[in-house]
Amino acid sequence: MRRNYFLVMLAIVVGSCSKSDSAGPASSADEAVVTIHVQDKKQTIRNFGASDAWACQYIGLWPDEKRNQVADWLFSTEVDEAGKPAGIGLSVWRFNIGAGSAAQDNISDEWRRAEGFLNNDGSYTWSRQAGQQWFMQAAQQRGVQQFIGFTNSPPVQLTKNGKAFSSDGEHANISAGNYKAFAGFLVEVVKHFQSQGITLNYLSPFNEPQWDWTGNGQEGTPFTNQEIVDVTWKLDSALTANGLATRIQIGEAGKMNYLYEASDKPTRGEQIKDFFTSTSARYIGNLQHVDKMISGHSYFTSAPMETMVQVRKNIAANIQQASVPLEFWQSEYCILGDQEEIPGGGKDTGMTTALYVARLIHHDLAIANASAWHWWTSISVYDYKDGLIYADKNKTNGNIEQTKLLWALGNYSRFIRPGAVRVGVASTDINTDDTKGLMISSYIHETDKKLVTVVVNYGNLDSNIKLTIDGAAITSVKPYITSAQTDESLKPLAEIAAGEVITIPKKSVVTLVSDVN
Repeated sequence: MRRNYFLVMLAIVVGSCSKSDSAGPASSADEAVVTIHVQDKKQTIRNFGASDAWACQYIGLWPDEKRNQVADWLFSTEVDEAGKPAGIGLSVWRFNIGAGSAAQDNISDEWRRAEGFLNNDGSYTWSRQAGQQWFMQAAQQRGVQQFIGFTNSPPVQLTKNGKAFSSDGEHANISAGNYKAFAGFLVEVVKHFQSQGITLNYLSPFNEPQWDWTGNGQEGTPFTNQEIVDVTWKLDSALTANGLATRIQIGEAGKMNYLYEASDKPTRGEQIKDFFTSTSARYIGNLQHVDKMISGHSYFTSAPMETMVQVRKNIAANIQQASVPLEFWQSEYCILGDQEEIPGGGKDTGMTTALYVARLIHHDLAIANASAWHWWTSISVYDYKDGLIYADKNKTNGNIEQTKLLWALGNYSRFIRPGAVRVGVASTDINTDDTKGLMISSYIHETDKKLVTVVVNYGNLDSNIKLTIDGAAITSVKPYITSAQTDESLKPLAEIAAGEVITIPKKSVVTLVSDVN
């Protein structure tokens, strides 16, 4: 029996709405009618991405066949003869600008250290971070046009304790006298990549500043809001003096709630209000290079479900209070710690993690109004739910393994391209507050006249939907499915006529793409 799908640049998480487990055409009595209002414009989507921390420093030096396969999975927008995507088409790549901990031995796991370009005498060695630089070039060759350079710590040559992690956990591990040097370092990194034909569109100098970073598990430093402001002023001036167009991204909050409340970090919270309200003493929304966005990480707010929903509603409400038009970006996530339905420990290449993350992506896009969504580490070598791709912990060669999570993210990233606009979705047949039911977000590409729908069925039964389009017309839809089936990883299915009832198989993610007439 044929599975019917409808590709309308729309993201749907579907629960058990049907009365049958069969996949195929359904009677009208079983269907849920969903209306897409293409003139009801929401936020513009800028990109979907992931980072190169930390395995890319080694995987990028592996044999060409292996590293190119990984790059294809992450960046390619090509399709094979059957129309199956070769990759998930990430549209932004996050480059970790290392602090130089690889030259030291005080971070216990050498795979979590990073090389640094800066030398002790103030000169630079640009041949370092070679594996990561290879992945940047591979991303660009496959069509990625947006790059973010992010730091977890200033270079060890500039830190207070000479290390890439903090000693006191209260203030930035860099003295005010070195802020200008830190800014100068970042400018030199931008100029280096520019000379290689790669533009770092964004710099993100402050990663999860709420955490103390006193452990030796990775590079990191806290920053108070005032310290962030002071460094940002120096960096803004340095970018201007060097005639660079790179934007400074602020936030990377360790938890989303720190963006709108002080919580347990009174000097590091309320970041929307502190940085982007014109009456604030720390207002930086008027600086030339500060991007009109603020970012946060979805860690520790993805469960329980009531918290997940409410935090994202709070984000959307507080963003509206900014003194400048402000976007929210979800800039880092993996399954960190034990969640309500899923533990962080234990590698999972199947649909359990894929569905859990797909639901979170929906809420970040449709409730928090995120304009970007980024996964944390693209390649993992650990027995943990933190990788889109898994690899052997071997510096020179080894096995690589794709995951259903990779392709479920691709149900969004491969089809919702930069510049797409989320549009309104309504239904009287679906409980949109059911986090194990049907959740829908829809997007339209004005330039190439595409309407895309991503459907995640979190339920244990197949579900039937019928889509109607208000404000546009389509004639057919092309579905792509990711499910537990071995061969269903963004697998293209037969094109179907518009208006048919669509069966969304249980525990699956389906993207439906249509040309808009």
